[in-house]
Amino acid sequence: MILGQKTRKNFTQNPKNDILSGLTVALALVPEAVAFAFVAGIDPLVGLYGAFMMGIITALFGGRPGMISGATGAMAVVMVHLIQKGNEVGINLDTPIDNLGLQWLFITLLFVGGIQILAGVFKLGKFVRLIPHPVMMGFVNGLAIVIFLSQLGLFKENINGEQVFMSGNALWTMLGLVALTMAIMFGLPKLTKKIPAALTAIIVVAAITILGKLDVSTVGSFISDGGGSGLKGGLPTFQDQIFGLFGTLEGNFLSTILPTAFILAAVGLIESLMTLNLIDEMTETRGNGNRECIAQGGANILNGLFGGMGGCAMIGQSIINVDSGGRGRLSGAVAAVALLCFVLFGAPLIEQIPIAALVGVMFMVVIGTFAWSSFRILRKIPLSDALVLIAVSAITVWKDLAVAVIAGVIISALVFAWKNATMIRARKRIQANGTKTYEIWGPLFFGSIQNFNAKFDVKNDPQNVEIDFVESRVSDHSALEAISNLVTKYEAEGKSIKLKHLSKDCKILMYKANPKFKEVIIEDIDDPRYHLAADPEKFTKPLSEYSM
Repeated sequence: MILGQKTRKNFTQNPKNDILSGLTVALALVPEAVAFAFVAGIDPLVGLYGAFMMGIITALFGGRPGMISGATGAMAVVMVHLIQKGNEVGINLDTPIDNLGLQWLFITLLFVGGIQILAGVFKLGKFVRLIPHPVMMGFVNGLAIVIFLSQLGLFKENINGEQVFMSGNALWTMLGLVALTMAIMFGLPKLTKKIPAALTAIIVVAAITILGKLDVSTVGSFISDGGGSGLKGGLPTFQDQIFGLFGTLEGNFLSTILPTAFILAAVGLIESLMTLNLIDEMTETRGNGNRECIAQGGANILNGLFGGMGGCAMIGQSIINVDSGGRGRLSGAVAAVALLCFVLFGAPLIEQIPIAALVGVMFMVVIGTFAWSSFRILRKIPLSDALVLIAVSAITVWKDLAVAVIAGVIISALVFAWKNATMIRARKRIQANGTKTYEIWGPLFFGSIQNFNAKFDVKNDPQNVEIDFVESRVSDHSALEAISNLVTKYEAEGKSIKLKHLSKDCKILMYKANPKFKEVIIEDIDDPRYHLAADPEKFTKPLSEYSM
């Protein structure tokens, strides 16, 4: 595919910083991809291949230059059940199949990619704009805590086949190297910004441990402790065997494969679009959410076809990239290609990098990610927003990102609906001719119709009643039903009722529901104009055609 002019510009804007930051990100990707592969219960190379394919496709074709994608923990925890289920089925077949769960994962990724591409085609990426700011702050705070907690597992060592926390000299050496890494990352930008602080810190700490022959945990020891065979591998290969395994799905397609595919697609898109929003704010630019959905989907299909783990955007590595000066597509492409080169050629060297250096980098990411201002503003924002912020942070740590964001949006929506439901008002006055006028103020929607109905005294009102909606907005079908029922009640009492200042859309829908409403609605030149959420159709016909 020929890259467009805009894409080529994103490649050539800042090549030096993009290349250096890409190399930094590639080093940070290694332990993350390996760790998440262990979480999912698959070989580390599958995680590394997944990170490469996610990274290269989204870097070239994604909607956010500078954002890094790879194998992620949020998706890994969803994969565990699928892989375990597949392995159980594989053992119980008449002709047993080893590691069937991994093959099921590749099949599932094909559906994950298809769902994500459809989300981009139907432009569902725009719905990320509906996420309130307290949810966004809760998301980054929760994710910072998750990243911090995930690094604590790297302070363990293998003793007699068991993973236990370090103690004594091993612990103090680890802490010292982590502190040195963080100090370099903190101090170097104050001296010069021409080289990425994170890459410099990793190189310096690695040189100290290698030249000083320090006995510390390295990337190689981390892989061997987890049961992996090392980073060395070949190019990803086409998984043609998965097309002969669809018969093993049988009743598991609807019960396991498809539900898991939807969950993985949702988790991946939510995390990617939230990360895209965050990077937008950091760089003061704007990405394309729908394009990112399509790129993520394409990358996951490629993972399914070529034996990768799949994944989505990674907030930690994306922040490392941006902070290191990587703003263009070249940075993500370099990170992905460098990661593949580590697997093909540089495994012995990369395996010598101390884990402490990478932990120090991630700790600095945690400090930079956490919204420290949230402590200052908690008492200054509405109580409901403060509760949403805290709840999203807690749920992100307790469950996962997707559940936290969905819960936060639902809580915020319910709070908003409740507040607006209590805003409906009705000013009442008697005109000189004896007609009673109700002047409605506030939004009329499903949440406020009960309060709206309570404003009227149908039995005791005079013979002529008028309802003025000039300061109210009729928002949905529930509101239309409430108005319709109110008119019916007055007519049942033999009283005359008139409605004025309804929007054109509202009148059309009422005429469709009951042509008799033409007799009670007053046409006025200053009627409001807006589209109802209940019916966003473009009304282009003359109003008279709807009233017949």
